[in-house]
Amino acid sequence: TDSLAASPQWLPSCPDVAPREEASGVPDPDTPALLRLSDSLLAHYKKSTRPVRDWRTTTTVAIDVMVYAILSVDEKNQVLTTYIWYRQHWTDEFLQWDPACFDNITQISLPAESIWVPDILINEFVDVGKSPDVPYVYVRHHGEVQNLKPIQVVTACSLDIYNFPFDVQNCSLTFTSWLHNIRDINLSLWRTPELVKFDRSIFMNQGEWELLYVLSHFQEFSVVIRRRPLFYTVSLLLPSIFLMVMDIVGFYLPPNSGERVSFKITLLLGYSVFLIIVSDTLPATAVGTPLIGIYFVVCMALLVISLTETILIVRLIHNQDLQSHTQIPALCLQRFFSLTSLDPAAKLNHYGCEDPREREGAGGTRPAPAFGSLAEGSPLMPSILHEISTIRQFLEKRDEFRDVAREWLQVGYVLDVLLFRAYLLAVLAYTITLGALWSVPGGVSPP
Repeated sequence: TDSLAASPQWLPSCPDVAPREEASGVPDPDTPALLRLSDSLLAHYKKSTRPVRDWRTTTTVAIDVMVYAILSVDEKNQVLTTYIWYRQHWTDEFLQWDPACFDNITQISLPAESIWVPDILINEFVDVGKSPDVPYVYVRHHGEVQNLKPIQVVTACSLDIYNFPFDVQNCSLTFTSWLHNIRDINLSLWRTPELVKFDRSIFMNQGEWELLYVLSHFQEFSVVIRRRPLFYTVSLLLPSIFLMVMDIVGFYLPPNSGERVSFKITLLLGYSVFLIIVSDTLPATAVGTPLIGIYFVVCMALLVISLTETILIVRLIHNQDLQSHTQIPALCLQRFFSLTSLDPAAKLNHYGCEDPREREGAGGTRPAPAFGSLAEGSPLMPSILHEISTIRQFLEKRDEFRDVAREWLQVGYVLDVLLFRAYLLAVLAYTITLGALWSVPGGVSPP
């Protein structure tokens, strides 16, 4: 800027410009100096030619970018929409004058369409944004032209959503001349990279994205932004974490009851509904799957594993034989008392209180019930003693079955504790791994 602001070696002498004439054709001696200067500069100006007196001279265009707002980030289409204040200046050797000749005027605004303007474009442009039209440029007496305008920039950007919602994006804005080469137009930076880097003086800091810094190198500006994760943490991560905590707490329910199975089935159904609700919130892209999507899938898999483990433990400790064996002694006593009340001389069949499954397994035919055959004049006492002996034998077998059932119940409890600890370690390891992956920024080097 200092070199451009230096006094040029050539300054035109005061032009002999006739004063403007009124509508009547009579010259107006009171023509303002601004009008006289504008007429003097544009009278013979050719905007179609690069404004240098020697064609070998390179026109240096200094550019600058200030980010005003991040309007949208389209992950699916890989498009970034920003609103920037773009500034550029260059030296026009045909727009120079001596301020002493024009009432000490040192700068003037001229229509941009009336002078030569460099054809500077952004390589990443994919769409025409809705930018306001700024029709004027500032021209200083030594020929420096300043073109300041706000631009809505719609550019292509390689968006990496792997760390969503803790992602950091780096999008480049590369300015270049569309037709001229570097021998005609040379681009440089208006400000030093240190001043550009952390300039947030005009940035609107209330949206979803936060501006970290802007890196500048020759004609390229790298806009580094970071997503604010609070909304997604509250709406996506916390509900999932709460459901996983409830699944872990569900292990403290007794495994020999059916409440744990129903509780975990309810959690699994609730998590499925939760994933359906939040599916529209997750960014969709064909480049890759965000880490949070993998997180949800793994959490669903852990819930399924937890439910499967609960079903196996319940099946292991639930002995159906114990319930059936406890009902047979009562049935035998009921048969005994009903038989003796019908016929005091009845002879009880010693098969009446045996386990029907034992008889079938032994290959014997099904005997007649205890009240099927009666012997006249037989004493009742031996039959009663035989029935009591049979009941005692069955009670001993029942105690044996109960002891076995208690042992299997103990095995089930021990196995349940071991599986719970293994499940808890898997959840903790997965949580630590996920936090470590989310804490590493992807694709952006620190400033």
